[in-house]
Amino acid sequence: MHANEAIREASGDPGLTLELNRFNLEYNLEPVPARGSPFASIEKTLQQTLLRLDRNAASCGAGIVPIGILPTLTTSQLGPQAMTDLPRYHALSDALRQRRGEDFAIHIKGAETLDLRWGDVTLEGANTSFQFHYRVEPADFRDVWNTASLLTPLMTALAANSPLLFGKRLWQETRIPLFEQSVDSRVAHTFRARLPPRVGFGNGWLREGIHELFVEGAYLFPPLMPVMPETTAPGELSAMRLHQGSIWSWNRPIYDPADGGHVRIELRALPAGPTCADMCANAAIFVGLIEAMKPYINTIIPGLPFRYAAENFYNAAHHGLDAIMLWPDIDSRTLRERTVVDILEELLPMVSGGLAGLDVATSDISRAVSIAGDTLASGQNGSRWLLGSLAKLTAAGTERSEALRVLVNEYRTRALSNTPVARWDIL
Repeated sequence: MHANEAIREASGDPGLTLELNRFNLEYNLEPVPARGSPFASIEKTLQQTLLRLDRNAASCGAGIVPIGILPTLTTSQLGPQAMTDLPRYHALSDALRQRRGEDFAIHIKGAETLDLRWGDVTLEGANTSFQFHYRVEPADFRDVWNTASLLTPLMTALAANSPLLFGKRLWQETRIPLFEQSVDSRVAHTFRARLPPRVGFGNGWLREGIHELFVEGAYLFPPLMPVMPETTAPGELSAMRLHQGSIWSWNRPIYDPADGGHVRIELRALPAGPTCADMCANAAIFVGLIEAMKPYINTIIPGLPFRYAAENFYNAAHHGLDAIMLWPDIDSRTLRERTVVDILEELLPMVSGGLAGLDVATSDISRAVSIAGDTLASGQNGSRWLLGSLAKLTAAGTERSEALRVLVNEYRTRALSNTPVARWDIL
């Protein structure tokens, strides 16, 4: 249902903003310090907000579903009529389409295959994510970014929650190829085809600092919205920030002039849902592992060429908790093929020390480790539950279209309950 403007008006919440498509909304939380119980605070705020917005949506004849991709979405619900009527989105769509010069080509092969050509960027709006910003000291940015890049494949597999698109069973985290292909302005058999995409995993380990990523972005990607502000204060770097906003790397560098100027990493690979508990646990595990492994990253990455880290990422998106990854064995100085579950189970005990180093409360640490441990022990994240439930419904004779409708309704009920997905029964 195209109701984002009506829901925002009904809520009156300044944290709520309109997304690209008229059936999506974005909620922006206030930053919290690491010391204390940051993840419990975020989880509580998210859950209260989700329930309140669901009540607002009900008054508009709609409902809220936190999910990577809505399984019941159809192609008829996309296209120009689905785009939120804001100048920014129209300008972005026109610029990408004009630069490409032809329709966007979508090819995703999983258990089933999707081949599609599309004339605008509204396919990108099929994706929803849990974008977690991590503020970093400038002197530490290189090592934090490299560590986040090493760990992103593991977290993508753990959190996977979008295995279905247009009724087809595709990748465990279909958001990844869909986003990359739906805004890819490159054209085959041209010089531009050899350039990296505007959505990607990255082009190499960082050697010095955040400025490398900003310079790389200026060299590799022409501005999509070449607008200069009439006035800008020293230190705002408005043109650079506008340009960076049109480069959607899975770990995106952020400069913010607020608070005297600071830098962040926007961790964009995590999907929305299934629950606030799952999202916050995944964020806590991510941060804890970054902090725990950061001191060793310069020992690790010489044994893992960046292209293998990227390969790990796409394997994780494709296969989720079944992914096999190339992982460095520091002791033997070799690369080994290992399952993502094996790697995560080995690393999970390090989370406590990483978060404790940030003065995160023991209760926060215990909850995150418990939820992640349950996911690994049960083998059930959002994607596994969705696919398992769909298989059971269709095996019982339910038509797939009806099974998808039942699936979304049952998913929504469980998501709003905030019971972690590892404890959901297959339908």
